[in-house]
Amino acid sequence: MSALPADPHLPAVHLRPPRNWINDPNGLVFHNGHYHVFFQYNPHGPQHSNVHWGHFRSPDLIKWEPLPVALAPTPDGYDADGCFSGNAVSVDDRMVAFYSAHRNDRWWQPITTAESQDDGRTWTKRPQLLVPEPPAGTTMYRDPYVWRQDDRWRMLVGSALDDGRAAALLYESGDLENWAYLGPFHTSDAAAVTGPIGWECPQYATFGDRSALIVSDWTPQNGPSHTTVHTGREKDGRFAADSTPAPLDHGPDFYAPALLRTPGDDRWLLWAWAWEARDDSWACEAGWAGVLTLPREVSLTAEGTVAQRPAREVLALRGARTLHRTGYVTQAEPVELGQVSPAFDLAAVLVPDTTGTSGLRLITSADGSEYLDILLDPAAGHLTVDRSHASLDTRARGGSYTLPFPAAQRPGNPVELRVIVDRSIAEIYLADEQVLTLRFYPLGEGPWWLQARTTGTLRSEFAVEAWDLTQADALREPTLTGRGWAPTA
Repeated sequence: MSALPADPHLPAVHLRPPRNWINDPNGLVFHNGHYHVFFQYNPHGPQHSNVHWGHFRSPDLIKWEPLPVALAPTPDGYDADGCFSGNAVSVDDRMVAFYSAHRNDRWWQPITTAESQDDGRTWTKRPQLLVPEPPAGTTMYRDPYVWRQDDRWRMLVGSALDDGRAAALLYESGDLENWAYLGPFHTSDAAAVTGPIGWECPQYATFGDRSALIVSDWTPQNGPSHTTVHTGREKDGRFAADSTPAPLDHGPDFYAPALLRTPGDDRWLLWAWAWEARDDSWACEAGWAGVLTLPREVSLTAEGTVAQRPAREVLALRGARTLHRTGYVTQAEPVELGQVSPAFDLAAVLVPDTTGTSGLRLITSADGSEYLDILLDPAAGHLTVDRSHASLDTRARGGSYTLPFPAAQRPGNPVELRVIVDRSIAEIYLADEQVLTLRFYPLGEGPWWLQARTTGTLRSEFAVEAWDLTQADALREPTLTGRGWAPTA
């Protein structure tokens, strides 16, 4: 974008069209020299309805090209009320998208496919559903995830069982057409369930002989809830977790992540949906809702925990360095670090005061009344992000959220932070391992600036650098031309 968007909350570098509704990332695939990111998309408004698959592609994860909408509901067809979540694979010269065919007159979402032979510009749907019926004993069924393993194709489908447990169901195929159901790949622990639960958008990543199963928790009462990662090993066609399920992201606005394995270096990349944290009326006034996170690299530590960091390509978004400060701060005297733009990338090393909380305040109003706090508490062993004062508009959600320190950084040792803020979204990484994502909506006029603070009786040291995030080429709304309206005969 050559000029700032009229809406000050519309992200500059996070992936989304300039208008309308988006939610889950879908169909992440590398094909013919490009990364492809599809996403749930309503081309007609900022509400969750009329769901299509929007489509962007990129040669480098930095410059994104909008392509025509890939999938659209077929009137009176098996997906008449929405082309819901799934994924895609690259096979020779074609891409095959697997998705959930939604109709309001059935509770399950059958699995079906569409195929493109022109690098994703046009798509042809299969004439019949691929997996038309769910297995017996299920009460929820949707969101296929397909991958190649050894000499076969495998597919997980998100599900809920009639005994109240969540499940990721496993299928296998030799040709992408004929699928054998092999039973639950993994289920939730019934003893830990306080009510019925389902798993949406299952994702599976392997790291040598270990693996990670990522699921998005959904309940009949409240719908989408949070995302959980289970780590362990596969044994006899079943996933055996060897640790307690953990949050994949510690923030309130992160859901339905999707994985892509890069060619060549075999990194695992992840995008997720960051939903709105404001009243629906405000999103309707703005004309847009939802954003995708920046791509993250996902790895497994020697201790068996999932670590995340911004994809290395994101460094190319850094423009001018706007801030570079080192020093210390005391309770009596906060330190003004300098101005930042509404879209910036920050790296910091903090040595917190062990007698209180220490950290950074992002101030977004001239009088200092609007701010976002990022505070370390060595005694409690966690980082807190507080958005209670982050918007002067009462329609924005508040709240305070925490993520744990790595054990090696407690207490009194240097703590590394990476903070990426893009107008209305913040992604906060702690020591390239744990991460917290949230949305916030500053309204204050005037420049944004950073401040170092502490509540302890000792001093807290800091070293902080920040760069403007530069905007890539303008992102346009995906067009509706070239969409596959109907299955082939």
